[in-house]
Parts: sequence; C-alpha cells; structure tokens
Amino acid sequence: QVKLVESGGGLMQPGGSLRLSCAASGIIFSGFNIAWYRRAPGTQRKFVAFITTSGETGYGDSVKGRFTVSRDNAKNTAYLEMDNLKPEDTSEYLCNAYRGIDDYWGRGTLVTVSS
Repeated sequence: QVKLVESGGGLMQPGGSLRLSCAASGIIFSGFNIAWYRRAPGTQRKFVAFITTSGETGYGDSVKGRFTVSRDNAKNTAYLEMDNLKPEDTSEYLCNAYRGIDDYWGRGTLVTVSS
C-alpha cells in the first residue's frame, strides 16, 4: 500500500520559516518525481515546487526565491523548506509522487501564517 504522509505544518508569524516533510512508503521512492502543491480554503490546488529523480527542481512564481525543495532517497522523504513566509502562503500543503501513470497523493499538512 502506497502512503505519503506530510508533516511539519503549523502556525508561523510572517517572515518566519517552516520545513515540511513528505515521508513515502510502499514505493521505490528514488524512482518517483515529487511535487508539492497547496490549496487555500475555497480555492483550487496550485503548484508549488517539484524535484525530479535526478534532482532537477522547479518552483511556482509566488514561491521562487523563498522555498526550497529537496529529497533524501535514503530516508524515502522529500522536504519543502519555506522561508520568509507570508500570510498568502496560508494553505494546506500536499505532496505528490508521480511517475508515468503512477500518481500518489498525501493528505496534506496545514500551514497558517499569521501574526
């Protein structure tokens, strides 16, 4: 059974930092690309960042320069380091592992940025 479990969310003041984790099981993690998405209340899911199996990364315009995606294949875990957080970053953050037609999602972790 494939599981992706996000963690690390919480309440943070504007300008602060958080690191989200996405722990995978049931897949050969190193063979999957990983993406992060976010979904604010009442809105559609939006792309945040990706990291490929070879370590290539990409970011959405709204987080470029502030967020960093990484992965540790030995730990079957991907990370999203979020710096200089803004109130508009408040969302549920979801992890996605994808490879061809294989596509798996976690349930998300909530990030709230507020003073």
